[in-house]
Amino acid sequence: MLITFLLLFAAGAMAGGMNAIAGGGSFISFPAMVFAGLPSVIANASSTVALVPGTLASAATYLRGPAPEGLRDLGGVRFPVLLAVSVAGGLVGAILLLVTPVATFDGVIPWLLLVATITFAFGRDFGAWLRRKARLGPLALLPVQFLLGVYGGYFGGAVGIMMLAVWSLLDGADLKQLNPSRTVIVSAMNGIAVIAFVLAGKVWWPETIALLFGGLAGGYFGARIGQMLPAAATRKVIIAITVVMTLIFFKRAYF
Repeated sequence: MLITFLLLFAAGAMAGGMNAIAGGGSFISFPAMVFAGLPSVIANASSTVALVPGTLASAATYLRGPAPEGLRDLGGVRFPVLLAVSVAGGLVGAILLLVTPVATFDGVIPWLLLVATITFAFGRDFGAWLRRKARLGPLALLPVQFLLGVYGGYFGGAVGIMMLAVWSLLDGADLKQLNPSRTVIVSAMNGIAVIAFVLAGKVWWPETIALLFGGLAGGYFGARIGQMLPAAATRKVIIAITVVMTLIFFKRAYF
């Protein structure tokens, strides 16, 4: 049991470091929970709970002061409306996860990992390609944002990248300036999902706490290490990890 907790702490540290450097931490934290013996639905819920303090800490930096800097309206949609729609979607996604049978989720999870892997690897280039082909208006933004919230509450891998890709279709969207909005919205989606998971009793706390403390340590040191590592090389390593994990879960589900 002690060895399991130490391994979960190490996995949390790696996940927290990945999130601090380039993202993709859930590709480590979720499989670690599964390999520790948690049913897949509980593993996903517990992983979300373990990593949410890191995302909330990031969001808090944008929410300090009476007028949070960088939280801006998008394409004519007020930021509070966008936030409310995202949180509603996150709650729906969390409830969908809670009512999904474990056997069904075991079959779905490899495909979710594949979608997240492709998004993580190619999302930026795809977003640039989409901007040359299409534009998104305010009436279309809200239902798409709701669906992103559902995905975020249900699984959430690479949801921040998906969000920026969608927002890039808005006329005049400056992706660098949208990072604060993305961080706060993803944190809110995760937060409402965590509340649902805790109230439903779908969190295995000893394993979650081990992962959580590892994630906090990894997030702190990862931010420092990330400043010294080449961004391109780091991203390639993380993409390689996501591909391996996706293949492992396909083998686990279908072979």
